[in-house]
Amino acid sequence: MTTLFISDLHLDPSRPAITALFLDFLRNQARHAEALYILGDLFEAWIGDDTPSSAADDVAAALHELHESGVPVFFIRGNRDFLVGDDYAARAGMRILPDPAVIELYGKPVLLQHGDLLCTDDTAYQAFRTQTRDPAFQAQFLAQPLEARIAFAQQARAASQAHQSEMKKDDQATFETITDVAPAEVVATFQRYGVDTMIHGHTHRPAIHSVDTGTRTCTRIVLGDWYEQGSVLRVDADGFTLDTLG
Repeated sequence: MTTLFISDLHLDPSRPAITALFLDFLRNQARHAEALYILGDLFEAWIGDDTPSSAADDVAAALHELHESGVPVFFIRGNRDFLVGDDYAARAGMRILPDPAVIELYGKPVLLQHGDLLCTDDTAYQAFRTQTRDPAFQAQFLAQPLEARIAFAQQARAASQAHQSEMKKDDQATFETITDVAPAEVVATFQRYGVDTMIHGHTHRPAIHSVDTGTRTCTRIVLGDWYEQGSVLRVDADGFTLDTLG
């Protein structure tokens, strides 16, 4: 049996082909898996479980069908959909895990996370993350009318795009460094959790890295995004492979 890992689908009405690809993946390939883990940013934006979206409804139905077929579905919130709550999780038949989370995978502990916590050089984002993960902030935000939340999300997205454009204009190399993981934080995370394998998304830089922590060699697996195609990590007792889906 194979365990599947995906992240950064960024499902959005503007890209219906990717939603269709994902639904096909759930109803076919995923049905033969031992489990499916979604490591954040399933959606491009999420302003609460009352978010009006036919795509989100279709995804919830397909995920619930997968769950009912006997394939457990696990979800870690990302930086775009950190407000996915218990109501939507119940509709989708998926279990929300903390970020980070350590699981047992074929007899070996593996650390799972969305990946944004590793990008410590992006101090502006980390400050925003701290603010938006505050339970008081979230409760206040979710108590607002839907229209106000939509407007806030649009403003936040525009500000983020402007911030990234400014960084790219000033220095592309610096932008690439800031928006990627910080090597020292990767090593510190391996040491903190005492694992040899880490799986995450967020950076949209799919690869399998060998990491020297000073005391041992570890493996960091980065999942790909679904902007132009699908990306899935397949893990079984014999190892792992990163595949693309057309």
